[in-house]
Amino acid sequence: MYNVLPAISTSFILISGILVAIGWRLAVKRNLDAHKKVMIAGAVAALIFFIVYVSRTIFVGNTEWGGPEDLKTYYMIFLFFHITLATVAAVFGITTLTLAFRNSFEKHRKIGRITAVIWLCTAFTGALVYTLLYIMYPGGHTKPVLDILFG
Repeated sequence: MYNVLPAISTSFILISGILVAIGWRLAVKRNLDAHKKVMIAGAVAALIFFIVYVSRTIFVGNTEWGGPEDLKTYYMIFLFFHITLATVAAVFGITTLTLAFRNSFEKHRKIGRITAVIWLCTAFTGALVYTLLYIMYPGGHTKPVLDILFG
Protein backbone atom coordinates (compact mmCIF):
# COMPACT_ATOMS: atom_id res chain seq x y z
CA MET A 1 0.00 0.00 0.00
CA TYR A 2 2.75 2.46 0.96
CA ASN A 3 4.48 2.00 -2.39
CA VAL A 4 1.42 3.20 -4.29
CA LEU A 5 1.04 6.48 -2.34
CA PRO A 6 3.76 8.35 -4.26
CA ALA A 7 2.10 7.35 -7.54
CA ILE A 8 -1.29 8.49 -6.25
CA SER A 9 -0.01 11.85 -5.02
CA THR A 10 1.96 12.45 -8.23
CA SER A 11 -1.12 11.59 -10.27
CA PHE A 12 -3.12 14.23 -8.43
CA ILE A 13 -0.49 16.92 -8.95
CA LEU A 14 -0.36 16.07 -12.67
CA ILE A 15 -4.16 16.15 -12.88
CA SER A 16 -4.07 19.52 -11.15
CA GLY A 17 -1.51 20.82 -13.66
CA ILE A 18 -3.57 19.60 -16.60
CA LEU A 19 -6.70 21.22 -15.17
CA VAL A 20 -4.84 24.51 -14.64
CA ALA A 21 -3.69 24.44 -18.28
CA ILE A 22 -7.25 23.75 -19.46
CA GLY A 23 -8.64 26.42 -17.13
CA TRP A 24 -6.15 28.98 -18.39
CA ARG A 25 -7.18 28.24 -21.96
CA LEU A 26 -10.84 28.59 -21.02
CA ALA A 27 -10.11 31.99 -19.44
CA VAL A 28 -8.33 33.13 -22.62
CA LYS A 29 -11.40 32.06 -24.62
CA ARG A 30 -13.56 33.99 -22.07
CA ASN A 31 -15.50 30.86 -21.13
CA LEU A 32 -15.47 32.02 -17.52
CA ASP A 33 -18.07 29.64 -16.06
CA ALA A 34 -16.13 26.62 -17.30
CA HIS A 35 -12.87 28.32 -16.26
CA LYS A 36 -14.12 28.66 -12.68
CA LYS A 37 -15.24 25.01 -12.49
CA VAL A 38 -12.02 23.64 -13.96
CA MET A 39 -9.81 25.80 -11.75
CA ILE A 40 -11.71 24.74 -8.62
CA ALA A 41 -11.29 21.12 -9.71
CA GLY A 42 -7.57 21.81 -10.18
CA ALA A 43 -7.36 23.28 -6.69
CA VAL A 44 -9.17 20.26 -5.24
CA ALA A 45 -6.73 17.91 -7.02
CA ALA A 46 -3.83 19.93 -5.58
CA LEU A 47 -5.37 19.72 -2.11
CA ILE A 48 -5.77 15.94 -2.43
CA PHE A 49 -2.11 15.74 -3.47
CA PHE A 50 -1.13 17.76 -0.42
CA ILE A 51 -3.20 15.61 1.98
CA VAL A 52 -1.75 12.36 0.57
CA TYR A 53 1.80 13.76 0.54
CA VAL A 54 1.68 15.11 4.10
CA SER A 55 0.00 11.96 5.43
CA ARG A 56 2.64 9.80 3.79
CA THR A 57 5.43 12.01 5.13
CA ILE A 58 4.08 11.85 8.67
CA PHE A 59 3.17 8.16 8.84
CA VAL A 60 5.48 6.47 6.29
CA GLY A 61 8.29 8.98 5.72
CA ASN A 62 10.02 10.53 2.75
CA THR A 63 12.05 8.34 0.46
CA GLU A 64 15.76 9.03 0.41
CA TRP A 65 17.75 9.21 -2.84
CA GLY A 66 18.46 5.69 -4.04
CA GLY A 67 20.36 6.48 -7.23
CA PRO A 68 24.08 6.79 -7.86
CA GLU A 69 25.95 8.74 -5.22
CA ASP A 70 27.58 11.00 -7.84
CA LEU A 71 24.10 12.25 -8.87
CA LYS A 72 22.83 12.84 -5.34
CA THR A 73 23.99 16.46 -5.13
CA TYR A 74 22.29 17.28 -8.44
CA TYR A 75 19.12 15.53 -7.30
CA MET A 76 19.12 17.39 -3.98
CA ILE A 77 19.54 20.76 -5.74
CA PHE A 78 16.71 19.86 -8.11
CA LEU A 79 14.54 18.69 -5.19
CA PHE A 80 15.21 21.92 -3.29
CA PHE A 81 14.23 23.89 -6.42
CA HIS A 82 11.03 21.84 -6.75
CA ILE A 83 10.09 22.28 -3.07
CA THR A 84 10.70 26.03 -3.25
CA LEU A 85 8.70 26.28 -6.47
CA ALA A 86 5.85 24.23 -4.97
CA THR A 87 5.73 26.44 -1.88
CA VAL A 88 5.64 29.60 -3.99
CA ALA A 89 2.99 28.02 -6.23
CA ALA A 90 0.81 27.15 -3.23
CA VAL A 91 0.96 30.72 -1.90
CA PHE A 92 0.24 32.14 -5.35
CA GLY A 93 -2.56 29.60 -5.87
CA ILE A 94 -4.30 30.46 -2.61
CA THR A 95 -3.91 34.17 -3.35
CA THR A 96 -5.26 33.79 -6.88
CA LEU A 97 -8.27 31.78 -5.69
CA THR A 98 -8.95 34.28 -2.91
CA LEU A 99 -8.89 37.17 -5.38
CA ALA A 100 -11.36 35.34 -7.63
CA PHE A 101 -13.76 34.55 -4.78
CA ARG A 102 -13.58 38.20 -3.65
CA ASN A 103 -14.42 39.29 -7.21
CA SER A 104 -11.10 41.16 -7.56
CA PHE A 105 -10.87 40.05 -11.15
CA GLU A 106 -8.35 42.62 -12.38
CA LYS A 107 -5.80 41.50 -9.78
CA HIS A 108 -6.87 37.87 -10.29
CA ARG A 109 -6.08 38.10 -14.02
CA LYS A 110 -2.65 39.67 -13.40
CA ILE A 111 -1.50 37.20 -10.79
CA GLY A 112 -3.35 34.25 -12.35
CA ARG A 113 -1.04 34.14 -15.36
CA ILE A 114 2.01 34.00 -13.11
CA THR A 115 0.36 31.44 -10.85
CA ALA A 116 -0.49 29.17 -13.77
CA VAL A 117 3.07 29.20 -15.11
CA ILE A 118 4.55 28.49 -11.68
CA TRP A 119 1.99 25.73 -11.07
CA LEU A 120 2.67 24.07 -14.41
CA CYS A 121 6.40 24.11 -13.66
CA THR A 122 5.71 22.66 -10.21
CA ALA A 123 3.63 19.81 -11.64
CA PHE A 124 6.32 19.05 -14.21
CA THR A 125 9.20 19.10 -11.71
CA GLY A 126 7.11 17.02 -9.29
CA ALA A 127 6.66 14.37 -11.97
CA LEU A 128 10.42 14.44 -12.58
CA VAL A 129 11.13 13.98 -8.86
CA TYR A 130 8.77 10.98 -8.85
CA THR A 131 10.42 9.55 -11.97
CA LEU A 132 13.91 9.90 -10.51
CA LEU A 133 12.96 8.55 -7.09
CA TYR A 134 10.64 5.68 -7.99
CA ILE A 135 11.11 4.73 -11.64
CA MET A 136 14.70 5.41 -12.74
CA TYR A 137 16.39 4.58 -9.42
CA PRO A 138 15.25 2.46 -6.49
CA GLY A 139 14.04 4.55 -3.59
CA GLY A 140 16.14 4.56 -0.49
CA HIS A 141 15.18 4.25 3.17
CA THR A 142 12.07 5.92 4.60
CA LYS A 143 11.40 6.84 8.20
CA PRO A 144 8.13 8.36 9.42
CA VAL A 145 8.33 11.87 10.84
CA LEU A 146 6.45 10.63 13.91
CA ASP A 147 9.26 8.13 14.58
CA ILE A 148 11.85 10.87 14.14
CA LEU A 149 10.00 13.20 16.52
CA PHE A 150 8.87 10.71 19.15
CA GLY A 151 11.20 7.79 18.26
